[in-house]
Amino acid sequence: MGLLHLAAAVDLPGVDGAAPHVELARLAERGGLDFVTLDDAPGRPGFDASAVLTRMAAATRRVGLVAALGEPRAGAAVATLDRAARGRAGLRIDAPSGEALSEALLPGRPVRVVDATEPAARPAAARYADVALVRVAGPAQAGAVRGELRAEAVAGGRDPDSLRVLVSLLVDLGDGEHAAERGHGGGGPRQTGRGPLYRGGPVDLAELIASWHQDDTADGFHLVPVEPHRDLERLVNGTVSLLQHRGLFRTFYPGGTLREHLGLTRPAPQYAPTARTERLTR
Repeated sequence: MGLLHLAAAVDLPGVDGAAPHVELARLAERGGLDFVTLDDAPGRPGFDASAVLTRMAAATRRVGLVAALGEPRAGAAVATLDRAARGRAGLRIDAPSGEALSEALLPGRPVRVVDATEPAARPAAARYADVALVRVAGPAQAGAVRGELRAEAVAGGRDPDSLRVLVSLLVDLGDGEHAAERGHGGGGPRQTGRGPLYRGGPVDLAELIASWHQDDTADGFHLVPVEPHRDLERLVNGTVSLLQHRGLFRTFYPGGTLREHLGLTRPAPQYAPTARTERLTR
């Protein structure tokens, strides 16, 4: 069992301004999350994900910033963001096939995050991605997919420990501290049209995360709040605090780049952070 990795989506449907997104990124940083993700919104007037992420980079110091941007501007935009954020940027790629995925992946420094839920995307994800996201509803399925990705990595001549596999879950923490709703938490989230959904309280979510990670079914979780402000706050102040109290998640950032958060190869010196660590404050 390696280090536990946690990430969260900070999308705000219908919100065009940068300030609310920046607020969520700062909250995620306060909880010590590895990174946040923000999807582009093609055809949505007034919203520019690149500009929002640039504002996030200026307002935060440690949390990773992963963009899902449409081609062909993705490569240049993420490289620019990575320079502004001093090695904290990444690109999220949702490719329908392994061939398309291998063509889209960026060489070089920015962290590559790939949706590997579909079997066709897994061979290329195992070969080229730094982080693979899988949308699965149970620990057995998560463990099987993680094992497949690691085996593919070995077959491609890669160290499987250089790939992080995170389970992507929708989370609805509106039930406060009540037990997880049957079929949503505990024995596993429920599969929905939008993906697997956990519905319950922060305490039971912490138990789910801890048990799946300790069983080596996943390296961590990418959590997508159903109600962004409410659920991310409960995630940070409830779930993350409990995991930290149990010694399962970091209480400070030991480095300043996304690769360091993920325990991956460090970037070139010009992107390296200062030597000091930064303790999380609440």
